[in-house]
Amino acid sequence: MTHARQHLTQVVAHRGASEDAPEHTLAAYRKAIEDGADALECDVRLTADGHLVCVHDRRVNRTSNGRGAVSAMELSDLAALDFGAWKTRGSAAGRMEEPDWEHRPEDREATSVLTLERLLELVADAGRRVELAIETKHPTRWAGQVEERLLLLLKRFGLDAPASPEESPVRVMSFSARSLHRVRAAAPTLPTVYLMQFVSPRLRDGRLPTGVRIAGPSIRIVRSHPGYIERLKQNGHQVHVWTVNDPRDVDLCLGLGVDAIITNRPRAVLDQLGR
Repeated sequence: MTHARQHLTQVVAHRGASEDAPEHTLAAYRKAIEDGADALECDVRLTADGHLVCVHDRRVNRTSNGRGAVSAMELSDLAALDFGAWKTRGSAAGRMEEPDWEHRPEDREATSVLTLERLLELVADAGRRVELAIETKHPTRWAGQVEERLLLLLKRFGLDAPASPEESPVRVMSFSARSLHRVRAAAPTLPTVYLMQFVSPRLRDGRLPTGVRIAGPSIRIVRSHPGYIERLKQNGHQVHVWTVNDPRDVDLCLGLGVDAIITNRPRAVLDQLGR
């Protein structure tokens, strides 16, 4: 693989540098920026009082010391929880190296619930271009309000109407074609990514939902159907693959010319790319 090709492949930190620090926390995203990630990936959910927070699961049980559905909780309820204590050094048993991150209960902001607004502020203050890939989670009781609130927040940061999709530092991703349609209708120049766990029969020829120009297949799809990735590229689409942690999978993605590698290990992937 040529050095030039490697530099064309964007390295995206999946939920931050989530191998080393608790996913979706300020600690994880700070680490990803320090590690040199080209972009940050996050999932967003809407709280009961209308705030977008970076939480993957429908419920907070796995990643915090609390219980309950994000959509039924207010931001103040979530702010009272610790989203970092679960990922201690003990949880890294079996790893060759200890993680660089250490849980510090006194640093509340680092492991408190992260709002998308705070993440946007972090990116704005990064001192270099750091892109943001925002995934809307569906189904949810709030339906289209998620996209509505997202676009309002992006507008506050001047990110909702880029001159062209190519110039946008933000893209919106979803497994829901309806979610992406809502985004495109309201913000036509904001790039969208159609995420896939499997290849729909109607899209096997390399097409994507109307208006979408970026495919987001899982690494499992890439391993099983490399020809599909080639068809996507032949149709003029970018390909952003998740979640790529194994060095052999990184090589596979590079060989197929994928445009972005979404990984829990941004520093390791950057090292593999010689960056």
